[in-house]
Amino acid sequence: MREILLAALLASAAAAPPARADAGAEAVLRRLVAETAVAQARRIDPGWEERQRDCAGLVRFAYRRAFARLAPERVAEGLFRDADGRPAQFADAATLLRTTFTPLGRGEDARRALRSGDLAAFARDEDGVPVYHLMLLVVADDPAHAPALVVYHPGAPGAEVRLGRLDALARDAPGGWRPVPENPLFLGFYRFKEWTR
Repeated sequence: MREILLAALLASAAAAPPARADAGAEAVLRRLVAETAVAQARRIDPGWEERQRDCAGLVRFAYRRAFARLAPERVAEGLFRDADGRPAQFADAATLLRTTFTPLGRGEDARRALRSGDLAAFARDEDGVPVYHLMLLVVADDPAHAPALVVYHPGAPGAEVRLGRLDALARDAPGGWRPVPENPLFLGFYRFKEWTR
């Protein structure tokens, strides 16, 4: 069943005609980010360094792979931003949210606007230090074709990448992991800044 949902979701994204050239490139990049993330739930790519296998590492890996296929020069110059806003090869989850992604919101309007490559972000306090968790979203261009999915790495060494439905996460996950406005640990949905211009 999961494979059928994934195939329908990715086919829907691929079939959408672009409105303009840069929108076409963005649509392809979004699809490539989604395909790369979903592929890690099937079998982790050995090219994804083991020491970088956590939630932010999945985001970096999926984005790097997507851009490497269409805009390798962007990957070479640094696709992400460091704490000072300069191009960087690496950014942790907090820095990604602060410098490379922009908030969309926490409510229904933001959820309806979601597209593949967007993130759901959470933060909890551990001994006075915020710990962030990111989930990549895979969204069909026409939601009637397939439900929105979340793909994430739970962060533990050796853990497998997980895949599930966004609506099930919002309904069935333990309270702190529900992407709903009532959850104080849910920071909101985020989008790659370049795709908000």
